[in-house]
Amino acid sequence: MQREITQSIRAIQALELVTQLQTQFVAGLEQLGKILGLDTQFDPVEWLRDGGSHGGGVRFCAGEDALFNRASVNISQVHYDDDPTKKLGSATAISTIIHPQNPHAPSIHIHISWTEMRDGNGYWRMMADLNPSLENESNKQTFTQLLKEASGDTYAEGSAQGDRYFNIPALGRHRGVAHFYLEQYKTDSPETDFAFAQSFGEQVIDGYVDILTSSLKQAPVVTTQNKNDQLAYHTLYLFQVLTLDRGTTSGLMVHNQNDLGIMGSIPARVNKALLESWANKCDSPQDSLVRDLVAALPGGEISPITHPVKLNLAQAVKAHYKNHPEALAMQARGNVTPPTVDNHK
Repeated sequence: MQREITQSIRAIQALELVTQLQTQFVAGLEQLGKILGLDTQFDPVEWLRDGGSHGGGVRFCAGEDALFNRASVNISQVHYDDDPTKKLGSATAISTIIHPQNPHAPSIHIHISWTEMRDGNGYWRMMADLNPSLENESNKQTFTQLLKEASGDTYAEGSAQGDRYFNIPALGRHRGVAHFYLEQYKTDSPETDFAFAQSFGEQVIDGYVDILTSSLKQAPVVTTQNKNDQLAYHTLYLFQVLTLDRGTTSGLMVHNQNDLGIMGSIPARVNKALLESWANKCDSPQDSLVRDLVAALPGGEISPITHPVKLNLAQAVKAHYKNHPEALAMQARGNVTPPTVDNHK
């Protein structure tokens, strides 16, 4: 079946934008693979919402190889043109996470989305954060300057919201070293807002590819300690995404038609024992969620995150918030709390 397209002009333009950004990012990463003499290829995977009648999406994924531990560049659009009972008209997004295989190269998370209500009102959400396993001050400064140039006079607000959103209170630290997050962003000029989202996405994508290229070309020899540090950071990434991230929770709770895509940000392996040790640091009932996540992982200290494991983790999250809806209030937020589940009904 084919994905049906919304009738909203702005949503159609937003889909064209995120598709352009997806193409740009995939091309840049594949070109980097060629420069490094690596055979890296991204393959498309499509999913449909309600058989395509309410949209869907496509993600480009690279299998684990010499360049990537995990790499997924996702676009999606869900819409409800045929359902007048919905307050939500459409939601269009690019969401991507790249975890390089080399621990000296930083991971990146980027999210740009357009949400439109049935009455035509809408807003943008823009996020970008640099996530190194091994901190590198030069990369941090380069990415921070990139965010400043890409965001202009919104940088102070976006940086402050990002620092708040990616804080992990239970561990007394942040996920990542440079953060930007604007929620429900709009001005009086839809055209200006669209141009900003486009420019921000293009600059962050190109800037990250440059950082990744220089990091890999200049990377020192990888030690066992480097790999252990990377594994610990990847475990932290899973912890933050599955216990705090509202976008992940919302996607999992609304429907089950793209669970593998939503879980595409999880690295290829995590330290099960380390994750388990963090349960006692969490307030109730999130401590039980961490233990349920540990139970969903295969045995052994190092747990591979295969497709079946991703689905088991997704089910653990869904069951937890079904049983503890009050725990949704414990999730990360910026200055504005976005919907965590489909409360636009």
